Amino acid sequence: MKIEQEILQEKFEDSYQKAIINLIFTNNWLRDLQNEHFKQYDILPQHFNILRIIRGKHPNPVSPGEIKKVMLDKGNDITRLLDKMVVKELIDRKLCEHNRRKMDITITDKGLELLTAIDVPLTIFLDSIKNRFSKHDAEQLSDLLDKLRG
Repeated sequence: MKIEQEILQEKFEDSYQKAIINLIFTNNWLRDLQNEHFKQYDILPQHFNILRIIRGKHPNPVSPGEIKKVMLDKGNDITRLLDKMVVKELIDRKLCEHNRRKMDITITDKGLELLTAIDVPLTIFLDSIKNRFSKHDAEQLSDLLDKLRG
């Protein structure tokens, strides 16, 4: 559905305003879909992002600073997110043996199992997105978003 119909607005100042409003609306739509999907696993999208980052380094540990640097949503309190994940036994957090000022974060077997459980439904969701536009369209969209960020 076109953005004009979604938000019941026929006029925009210009194409730039329309594009930004559409981008914000679409971001929120994707966020809401993600929240609904991850709710059944009792995690937030940010937890999923952190688990994928840590799994990517597995079996090596990663520091909270390294995680924060590559997170998709950098506005979150990384310590609070990690605390919840430790309580859920998805990750382990220990003092680094070589630098006692640094924390080492690793993924647990339970965390790996959770990611495996999420992988199939997530692939189905991503496939449904792939059916909405071509690979060329996806590359063009990504290029335009890169261009927007400068």
